[in-house]
Amino acid sequence: MNIRIIKYSIPLLFNIGAWRSFHFTGFVTWAPVVFGFVIIPLFELFVKPDHGNLDANEEAMAKDDRTYDWILYCIVPIQYVVLYQFLTHITDPGLTTADTIGRIMTMGLMCGVMGINVGHELGHRVNTTEQTMARMLLLTSLYMHFFIEHNRGHHKHVGTPTDPSTAKRNESLYFFWFRSITGVYRNAWKIAGDEQQKKGKSFLQNEMLHYQLIQLAFLIVIGYVWGWLVLGYFMTAATIGILLLETVNYIEHYGLFRKPLGEGKYERAMPEHSWNSDHVLGRVMLFELSRHSDHHYLASRKYQLLRYHDNSPQLPTGYPGSMILAMIPPLWFSIMNKKIDNNQ
Repeated sequence: MNIRIIKYSIPLLFNIGAWRSFHFTGFVTWAPVVFGFVIIPLFELFVKPDHGNLDANEEAMAKDDRTYDWILYCIVPIQYVVLYQFLTHITDPGLTTADTIGRIMTMGLMCGVMGINVGHELGHRVNTTEQTMARMLLLTSLYMHFFIEHNRGHHKHVGTPTDPSTAKRNESLYFFWFRSITGVYRNAWKIAGDEQQKKGKSFLQNEMLHYQLIQLAFLIVIGYVWGWLVLGYFMTAATIGILLLETVNYIEHYGLFRKPLGEGKYERAMPEHSWNSDHVLGRVMLFELSRHSDHHYLASRKYQLLRYHDNSPQLPTGYPGSMILAMIPPLWFSIMNKKIDNNQ
């Protein structure tokens, strides 16, 4: 088997860690979180980024190899198995408060890394089946409207004042959370409403309305089958997944804006309008999400084909480490504002 395919199977270790978290107690309940936000950041402090790209032959082979797609497809049923295990075992007798919090944090990590992140990748595909799988994954994080706003809003307006997912210079992460989450939700309704009217459909055919009803039904089923306490735990985990996504949005575009061309138009989104990270472990665990400059330059490019660009601004460390930095606004500003000035 191709070594690169084996490499992209490594994120499935998170699923194994989650299963153990939901069946054991003590430190094991926290292990995936510790791996994601302690082990990986420490590793990336000492290992240099890899800026290498595939050559033409390697890229052609990777593009035609469906195994890369099947890795993503397998995550869909696995995510639901993980969620079932969480719902079934989050109220096991004998759990300490730390065990319960550890399991919720682990499920939140799964909502962000597997639910939203893989849903994001599949949501950019044109195949209807893949888009359906994207929606199924986003459902596990209660963030289905991301499918509408990200593809039809964020990629169009990234790096402009109208994009709620582009963080402004000196804007703290915590204020950004509120602005982005509410802005993305409002934009999704506007996009869905405009498309509904353009196609002459009734409000009952509104895509955003459908997503809200699906999510409501999902919550009702969870509350009915597992109880309302478990429902609260799940909603907390989903919220953690959403905050992880929005923290990633924050570090991906912080302080980078496209030049206006007049009449409400802006220059094309280029590699220099997104922060990039080529730290190997973070790239693999997030299916190359950290090669974000190329993703915005050509959103249709599949994860295994994303490239490094010489003019893409580089984060000071990998995604997990940068997310931790972002949670300390004065430290984040002191590092990133200098990098912005140096890139101008």
